[in-house]
Amino acid sequence: MKIDLLSPTSFSDGQPHDQFRWLRENEPVRWHDEPGGRGFWAVTRHADVWAVDRDFQAFSSEPTIMIPDPPPGQGQGFGPYKMMLMMDPPEHTAFRKLIRQEFTLPAAHLREERIKALARGIVDAVIKKGECDFVAEVAGEMPSFVIAELMGLPLDDGRELYKLTETIHTAPEALPPGAGGAAVAKMFEYGQGVIAEKRARPGDDLASRLLACEVDGRRLEDMEFLLFFLLLVDAGGDTTRNLLSGGLLALMANPGQFAWLMADLAGRLPVAREELLRWTSPVIYMRRTARHDVELAGRQIREGDKVVMYFGAANRDATVFDRPDALDLAREPNPHIAFGTGPHGCLGQHIARIEIDAMLTEVLTRMGDFELAAPPQWLASNFISGPRVMPLRFKARK
Repeated sequence: MKIDLLSPTSFSDGQPHDQFRWLRENEPVRWHDEPGGRGFWAVTRHADVWAVDRDFQAFSSEPTIMIPDPPPGQGQGFGPYKMMLMMDPPEHTAFRKLIRQEFTLPAAHLREERIKALARGIVDAVIKKGECDFVAEVAGEMPSFVIAELMGLPLDDGRELYKLTETIHTAPEALPPGAGGAAVAKMFEYGQGVIAEKRARPGDDLASRLLACEVDGRRLEDMEFLLFFLLLVDAGGDTTRNLLSGGLLALMANPGQFAWLMADLAGRLPVAREELLRWTSPVIYMRRTARHDVELAGRQIREGDKVVMYFGAANRDATVFDRPDALDLAREPNPHIAFGTGPHGCLGQHIARIEIDAMLTEVLTRMGDFELAAPPQWLASNFISGPRVMPLRFKARK
């Protein structure tokens, strides 16, 4: 079988589960060539992905969590500054602590009623039309609004920032030259305005608190705040947006499962949501770099080698999941790792679950008879998986 986990074409209508299956069964840790790069180890079994993600002493998040190496001498491309995702403990732990309190389960539950209200408003805006681009008008709205409110920004600005993240995630070859870098620059330009506003008029929001907090006895520098800002806006939308759109597609393709869910939506949604997370696995991969020589699944990994964990592959591992290629909304237990695991497990997963539940409840109780008006167009990315455009027709439920 031809294995190509770099080309966006392999992910043009979802994740390449045929390739993942072959790899798990034949070469669960496989050397993958990289045109213009030095190659990497592709890790596809659940146990191996779990082990790599938790062992930061052997597998480092520095210099980057992306497959391409940064240009020589440029580190992560931000001079001496690093994004939190690209740090290891204890540095990562210190920076994560700055925002952790905002994302605990109790803190997330305090936002639950507001998130439900946002979900009602999002459906209110489309319900009378009978059609919409489900990604832009529904799925993408919720995380954009929530992160905007967390940061103390206008909701409309959250929507515009989301558009920039979509460009950032798109493979460079699918964009005009320099478009990705320009999107990051626009994000930073907006963030500079946030710095000026919050320093002049601090509020009860995460941006103000970040600018006032200290790490190692000092305030964050502007670039450190901007990298936090980019991370929160960028990562804050991935899972929710792509789970909602990809999850609705999965429900539409599995009418028996859809009917089972609707027979007791409130009671069955929590377990069904976890299966939709396993099924869609919105974050395709994360890279680590070997700190020293190490053996993984019988393969000799050398110091400095790139090791890439494929979460969508791990979440279809037949040694962990019974009938892994079947959507089973009642699946329990469900030890998926759609949010990652270990020190870098998704900080926002509690809020994401509340967003997903609120949005699916509004959509599925108020909208029905779903029908694609045109084939969905998937994000041209080997990093984030989900529809970019999803024209949908529906009828308002009585």
